[in-house]
Amino acid sequence: MTATTAESHPAPTGGHPQRWLILGVICLAQLTVLLDNTVLSVAIPSLTAELHATTADIQWMINAYSLVQSGLLLTAGNAADRYGRKKLLATGLALFGLGSLAAGLAGSTAQLIAARAGMGVGGALLMTTTLAVVMQIFDDSERVKAIALWSTVASLGFAGGPLIGGVILDHFWWGMIFLINIPVAVVGLIAVLKLVPESKNPQGARPDLLGALLSTIGMTAVVYAIITGPEHGWLSTEVLIPAAIGVLALGAFALWELRIPYPMLDMHFFRNQKFIGAIGGSILVVFGMGGSLFLLTQHLQFVLGYEPLEAGLRMAPLALTIVGLNLTGIGPRIVMKLGTPPTVVLGMSLVAGGLACISLLGGGTDGSYWGMLLGLVLMGGGIAVSSPAMANAIMSAIPPEKAGVGAGINGTLAEFGNGLGVAVLGAVLNARFAALVAVTATSLPAALAAAGGSAERQEISDAFASGLQTSQLVGAIAVFAGGLVAAALLARAERSEKRVEQAAPSGAPELSEPSEPSEPSEKKTAGA
Repeated sequence: MTATTAESHPAPTGGHPQRWLILGVICLAQLTVLLDNTVLSVAIPSLTAELHATTADIQWMINAYSLVQSGLLLTAGNAADRYGRKKLLATGLALFGLGSLAAGLAGSTAQLIAARAGMGVGGALLMTTTLAVVMQIFDDSERVKAIALWSTVASLGFAGGPLIGGVILDHFWWGMIFLINIPVAVVGLIAVLKLVPESKNPQGARPDLLGALLSTIGMTAVVYAIITGPEHGWLSTEVLIPAAIGVLALGAFALWELRIPYPMLDMHFFRNQKFIGAIGGSILVVFGMGGSLFLLTQHLQFVLGYEPLEAGLRMAPLALTIVGLNLTGIGPRIVMKLGTPPTVVLGMSLVAGGLACISLLGGGTDGSYWGMLLGLVLMGGGIAVSSPAMANAIMSAIPPEKAGVGAGINGTLAEFGNGLGVAVLGAVLNARFAALVAVTATSLPAALAAAGGSAERQEISDAFASGLQTSQLVGAIAVFAGGLVAAALLARAERSEKRVEQAAPSGAPELSEPSEPSEPSEKKTAGA
């Protein structure tokens, strides 16, 4: 079988002859997918005015994409391994393009939310298969460099959304931030069909469709409860019922994954303290960045009065810091010099410090930008330092034959952390805002439009700024405390590994990372 041969026999020295061209194509697709995590934030004023979107609507427009994507990442990776990575990559590009078309032409908030969910399905396929293709077409001598470029593009895509969106909205209407994806999807689809070799492992793990359904329902229900908490009250039935559904669904997901022979997520990984520490830190870093970007773009436009492009330019230092430090390789070098636990503490302390700077120095209504600038640079530095350390910890905590699952977990954490950050920090801001201003409007721009005069508008702006400061401070505390806990778990895991190595110098396998006896055929081909 041709596909099996491609999987079983690595490319000759130097990799695929058109590997760098293929890398450029899939990085462009990856950039487009990740831009859509944050590009929508600068379009909030336009969506509020033209679609009459409420704050909850805006949050769901953002979360529908990230939650669907995060719920399907592991299943998408398993399906790509079994049915063909090229096939699933092409399918992901097609679905992402169609979803972008539907989003650009949406005439209501419900249509846009549904289209964003469809884009999330395509995005899940793209995020898992692009990295799998990189692993396939590059040999050992160039693979590290290729993955570093892939990771840099990923960071640029996630943090550069406000700037790209601002440039587009400065010249076009809001729908163009989605329609611009279509030519990229078409070019990418043609290039994938012509250039990318097919590879698959027909004896690999079967897709866990029920697991994907349960995880998606669980995460969606929990975040829905968080979003609607300030509006309905945390003890209301509108909040408690979805929260209970979410907890039950996630519990059922965990039990299901423990029972089936081919789980989407091997729950035994959670016995490993290195794994637990790394995933907790990864979620909180993206939690802080995603929630901060969502709120800061509103603050810059609604409170300080900047146009979308101006707001995007003022958010750019975050993306530029991440990309600059990633391109110079500072993050990996710090890991090698300090070790993983100290690097995680350093990186997450910088992220927390950035959030605290925005809260204390850059979240007011006086128009001062230097405090926000300092906060964005600190956050960017923290993300660039901590992300390589935690990604390395996640991958090293998982057996090599399950590296694909590790990549899926890493992507899931990023998407879930972003959605959770938007929901939690947005809920904190809304609660503070509602406590300070007695307004019935469902969003900040609606409240400003309904204000009776300049004094009332100033009061509303001050209340929003106060809510922003509170939410950023909550984020800073969560990230800093999480960094300390994550580093402690990682350090304890490293000490445990050293004790095992000293007791078994021959390199016996660790008991904390059991393999599944039900997958012998997969293990034989996993390293191919």
